Amino acid sequence: MRMEEYLRNIIPNLNSLPKNAMFTLQIHTVDSPQPLPTTIATTSSVAHGPNPNSDLSSSSGSLHLSELRGIAHLFRHLPSSTSTTISNPISRTTTVFIVAAPNYLSPDDFLLFCGTHLADFTHVMFLKNDGIEHSYSVLINIVNQLAADGFYCSFNGKRFKPTEVEVCHIYFIQSVVYEESAYITSTPPVGYTELPTCPVCLERLDQDTSGIQSTLCDHSFQCSCVSKWTYLACQVCRLCQQQDEKPACSECGTMKNLCVCLICGFVGCGRYEKKHAIKHWTDAAHHYSLELETQQIWDYVGDKYVHRLNQSKGDSKLVTVNSRCTATEGECTTCGDDEDSSFSGALFSSKVDSIVDEYNNLLASQLETQRQHYESLLAEAKSGKESSISRAVEKAVFSKLNDLQAKIEMYTEETKSTAERNQVLLKNQELLQTKYRETAERERLLLKSKDENKLDLKEQIRDLKVYVEAQRKLSNMGISDGKGGTVLSVEPNKQSSSNSRRRGKLGRRRN
Repeated sequence: MRMEEYLRNIIPNLNSLPKNAMFTLQIHTVDSPQPLPTTIATTSSVAHGPNPNSDLSSSSGSLHLSELRGIAHLFRHLPSSTSTTISNPISRTTTVFIVAAPNYLSPDDFLLFCGTHLADFTHVMFLKNDGIEHSYSVLINIVNQLAADGFYCSFNGKRFKPTEVEVCHIYFIQSVVYEESAYITSTPPVGYTELPTCPVCLERLDQDTSGIQSTLCDHSFQCSCVSKWTYLACQVCRLCQQQDEKPACSECGTMKNLCVCLICGFVGCGRYEKKHAIKHWTDAAHHYSLELETQQIWDYVGDKYVHRLNQSKGDSKLVTVNSRCTATEGECTTCGDDEDSSFSGALFSSKVDSIVDEYNNLLASQLETQRQHYESLLAEAKSGKESSISRAVEKAVFSKLNDLQAKIEMYTEETKSTAERNQVLLKNQELLQTKYRETAERERLLLKSKDENKLDLKEQIRDLKVYVEAQRKLSNMGISDGKGGTVLSVEPNKQSSSNSRRRGKLGRRRN
């Protein structure tokens, strides 16, 4: 009967098991794991009654508890054409990860919270981040897959305390990597994307992205659950609740169209400003960004919005149905003994989830259709613009080529006429050079003749002077015609034969 009762309790919650989602964990370790002492009995059925899995497997032995200081990075496998179904064991493992447990729960309180499932645990590691004071994470190894599924169905989506708002979010982990390098642990594996570790930010994402099927709160402004986070570690929640001062872009300082990264809290301006949020995505590979004005979440890889469309369920039964009453028989004052009311509540919750899923799928398909329609319009407009630009460029190039061709022809004609003028000028130059040589020769001969005439005239003048002087002397001597005088010879000038002839003539005249 234990097996039947156990299966009867978890069968209504099988729809809450994750579908088509694989998660991995990378931990930036600050120190080495330290053993953690506890006062809670960690072996089977010492303080918590019989284990419902006792018929399924042997005793899991003693439980190992440890504490590690570091920073957890949760990564989700990106969807592909070959998705994993719930029947595939790859999608679920025996290692579960609780994202955030409130700090008012001590390790012993958390173990008490797990109740009878504690006997199925083999190792529990409490991961504490020094930068987050209000919560810690828990990594649990469970003895077998059936026990892991039962733990998931019992506690996923359940409040840690009925009077508090913190909810337990559980993920099946494919692998865990421990590294001392912050860069290695913050780098997503191939085909994975990082998710925020803030539970409120996780619940803002739709169920296909975060793996969280349902939420009880819409995390709107002035909401009690978010108000508790306002002055704590989550930068995104603080910005969403901030009233006094307005945030600004971390790069350019603008206060318009701001987006905040869900992973690291970087504030950048959107695509309608200087696109610093997109630059952060390309640099850090953080895919999800929250628009502060609209509270909508954009997925840069999927190129679509991934915020939860229907965040508030409004029915508190959604939490109690996902858990199994741990009170002893006759002591529970909230669940009652009527099993039919429990099954009817589970059926109602299943119907509500189905309707919500159908509405979300319909709305998502319509949005995708609208996106494709407007993208086709943009593609047509872009194609028309590119074709008009191409035609204008071709027309301008053709006109420019015609102008250049005309200039080339004009310059060719000018070159031809210039060559012809050069030939004419060369011929004229040769003629002028010939005339110049002839003129120079004539001038040379003329100058030579003039020089000869000048010498001849000089000789004649000399002869005349000698003659005149001789006549004057003869007259002074009383000789009228020169008779009885002495004739003196004068040396002839050898430079010119013509001069000697002229002197002969003059001599003959004197005689």
